[in-house]
Amino acid sequence: MTTNVESLLGTAAETKALVVGRGVLREVARVFKGQFGGQKAIVVADTTTFALAGRDVSALLRDAGVPQDAAFVFSQPELHAEYRHVEALLERLRATDATPVAVGSGTVNDLCKLAAHLAGRLYMIVGTAASMDGYTSFGASIIADGAKQTFNCPAPRAVLADLDIFARAPADMTAAGYADLFSKVTAGADWLVADALGVEPIIPRAWDIVQGSLADALGDPAGVRAGNPDALGRLVEGLMLAGFAMQYARISRPASGAEHYISHLWDMEGHRYRGHGVSHGFQVAIGTVAILAFYEQFFKAGIEHIDIARCSAAWPEIGAVEAAALAEFGGTAFRERVLSECRAKYTDREGVAAQLALLKQNWPGLKARLQKQLLAVSEAQRRLRLAGAPAEPEDIGVTRAQLRRALIVAPMLRNRFTVLDLAARAGVFQTCLDGLFGKGGRWEINVAASAK
Repeated sequence: MTTNVESLLGTAAETKALVVGRGVLREVARVFKGQFGGQKAIVVADTTTFALAGRDVSALLRDAGVPQDAAFVFSQPELHAEYRHVEALLERLRATDATPVAVGSGTVNDLCKLAAHLAGRLYMIVGTAASMDGYTSFGASIIADGAKQTFNCPAPRAVLADLDIFARAPADMTAAGYADLFSKVTAGADWLVADALGVEPIIPRAWDIVQGSLADALGDPAGVRAGNPDALGRLVEGLMLAGFAMQYARISRPASGAEHYISHLWDMEGHRYRGHGVSHGFQVAIGTVAILAFYEQFFKAGIEHIDIARCSAAWPEIGAVEAAALAEFGGTAFRERVLSECRAKYTDREGVAAQLALLKQNWPGLKARLQKQLLAVSEAQRRLRLAGAPAEPEDIGVTRAQLRRALIVAPMLRNRFTVLDLAARAGVFQTCLDGLFGKGGRWEINVAASAK
């Protein structure tokens, strides 16, 4: 673990021990005892991660004299972060006073994180893949009532990441982690936008934790794919730091923007490719490429010349916003949640005029900061491919029409301001959309035909 990560561990509200390195699995008992004393442990894993590391974790704890309950192993062949699995684990935890030791990556960690919180327990995670930034994050992303939701719950008390185990993970999982970290490029840009318009101010410490070392962590995608220990270590540390930032800020804003809500939409709609669910990281990779491309169109839209009075007069009333949301999601299980988010996000015409006045006033400086933050779409795609991640929507079975729709409806899913919301207020959303999907656009489609 680098000095940078060690120094930033103090910014984490809940995580008090983080061990990253080669061969560190052997330290699991020491870390457990250091954080939980003489408490009993219960290993929580799925069938794959139990075979990969869970059985070894249990043996190492036993050999060090840590009392244990029998392991809880999710047996589903394709486990997803669904609330019913939280309930199953919660029932087991309420029948014991043992401290959970999760062994796995994103899904196992999120299920254990929420179940432990509901049971009133601290917990520990032994990671098995550099597949996402959620190991050290505040909150768990769980599908409940048909919608992907972020539940407020503490991060793990202790995290152990053995790079030798991570290097043995399927290449797609590591590529997904690279893509998830890469999404902090567009997430940061969206936060700059929200800050400039007075919607959600940047929290400097949280910003620095994520963005300060981001370029270095993303700098060797080919090395990440090859399992180079140094490149993999930098990726893992970058993912851990993103979680620290979320702990510090108590929100996910430091690590997610519009690209994540595109992924959430596809999760909620049960998107699959070749018979399998698509990982969060791979969905976010395409979301990131799409938002980078949208920003390129936004920069061409002549924002400095927008007519604030015309834009505010054209802004829809809340009833029209609700009608649009119902047209998309009225027949779904997450209808009410979408309506709630739209209502919470809604700004009246006077508020839109004030936001656009700030935009015009701050545009030269904001544009310069955004261009410094962002990468060209071609460069982003090059790096994603080098890491083994998808770079075009077809790579994960998403059609161009589906991608276009995702850009339209993603803003409905969360009360979080992004470039998509800004373009709508500035009256250039359709122009940007046409630049991407219209004649000669990057993802040219026949919109009329695709709508039939």
